[in-house]
Amino acid sequence: MPVLQLLSRAGCGLCDEMHADLVALADELELPPLAIVDVDSDPTLQRRFGLKIPVLLLHGQVVCFGKLDEAELRRHLRGGREK
Repeated sequence: MPVLQLLSRAGCGLCDEMHADLVALADELELPPLAIVDVDSDPTLQRRFGLKIPVLLLHGQVVCFGKLDEAELRRHLRGGREK
């Protein structure tokens, strides 16, 4: 499983927005490579996340959905040591 995944679907404006936000932060946060996964290509993902997309996963753990939560992403990147 890729380290950083964006669960997305074609024609999703929020998905495009989260992707653009991640690209803009990639260098600053030293993000690992981003894998974009079409949630509709996997029945299990579709059942689990169908209407919650976009969903950002780091090491398989949900970081945020809907809009990028930069503070939560930073916390996850630090290993989740801070709440």
